[in-house]
Formats: sequence, structure tokens, C-alpha cells
Amino acid sequence: MAHTVHEKQKLLARIKRIKGLVDAIERALEADAGCEQVLHLIAGTRGAMTGLMSEVIEDHVRNHLVDAGKHPNALNPEAAEQLLEVVRTYLK
Repeated sequence: MAHTVHEKQKLLARIKRIKGLVDAIERALEADAGCEQVLHLIAGTRGAMTGLMSEVIEDHVRNHLVDAGKHPNALNPEAAEQLLEVVRTYLK
């Protein structure tokens, strides 16, 4: 997963936002916040994690499965794009 070095700062920024959301859930629970508020925070956290997962999967496909320069038996780029569309839809 060395290719993530190129996107390291971007990924770390996402992680920091996710940590902030998790901390907000903890604070809300400690403050006896209403279920609606807690559920919104959980949904936001889930969305942030899904976005991170999607980004890492897409980067992996593009760098390990499609790059014919690095991998002579790489997948067809069009097929990879179709796969990524399905993954993006699934992760929404």
C-alpha cells in the first residue's frame, strides 16, 4: 500500500475528521443527548468511514489492478471503471 504515501496527508485529514466525529458521539452520550442527535453523529461517522474506504479501494484498483506499466497482466481499464462504479454505488 505504498501508493498511499502520495495521498497520505489527505487520508490523515480524513482520519482526523473521523476521530472528531467519534469524539462527538462520546461527548453526546456522556451528556445524555437525545437519540436523534446521537444517530445523526453515528450516520456522519459511518459516511466518513465509507468515504475513506471508497477512496482507498479506488486507489488500490487504479494502482494495483489497472496500471499496465507496473503490472503486465493488468485489468482492462474500462472493466475497472465499471467495477469502481458498482463499488461507489454499494458504499453510498
